[in-house]
Amino acid sequence: MEFCWCTLSVRNMDESVKFYRDIVGLPEGRRFKAAQGTEICFMGKGETKVELVCGPKYEPPCGVGVSLGFVVKSVEDMIDFVKERELEVVGPYEPAPHIKFFFVKDPDGYSVQFVENK
Repeated sequence: MEFCWCTLSVRNMDESVKFYRDIVGLPEGRRFKAAQGTEICFMGKGETKVELVCGPKYEPPCGVGVSLGFVVKSVEDMIDFVKERELEVVGPYEPAPHIKFFFVKDPDGYSVQFVENK
């Protein structure tokens, strides 16, 4: 079995694509219009994709309980990068000597975690 994607309902497709492309670094993949005014965009390359879905019947949740994690080389460098883009940083945390991470929120309130494995 292979994990294909994680689907997130979003309010504004362009804002969400910009966040996942410019902040997280995921390339925009397939983007298309589906039935009943729905738009779908897959973000990512060879790894598991983030599927963004926007449309009248897809109301985003408040984001509570959903977290997406991405590995970075340096938590400090990534914190500087996201602060320059005026995103609020939660953390960093270092629960064990071999891991350090922090969170930001995407445009719909989903938690995005950036993790450095030492």
